[in-house]
Amino acid sequence: MTKIRESARGQYCQVRIPGHCSGNPETTVLAHLNGAGIGLKHPDIFAAWCCEGCHDLIDGRVQSKNYSREQVKLMFYDGMIRTQAKLLELGLIKIS
Repeated sequence: MTKIRESARGQYCQVRIPGHCSGNPETTVLAHLNGAGIGLKHPDIFAAWCCEGCHDLIDGRVQSKNYSREQVKLMFYDGMIRTQAKLLELGLIKIS
């Protein structure tokens, strides 16, 4: 497990999809968007700290009555940016 993946443990969800986010840091993992529909995951830099409720929606295990697939993706991207800021603060990513 990479340090970036390990960093998700115990953190608050950064995706925060209203009506789906559990707010429970015990369930947070580093969630990736699926890559190109062929089962490939993007690198860890393109992921977000995500609770089980948001992760289920992002991965399509549950459907939303309130949000389109595109809206869910946008909320994921917002969470990814918030996660990248936290990773930068923790020194797990660097800008040179």
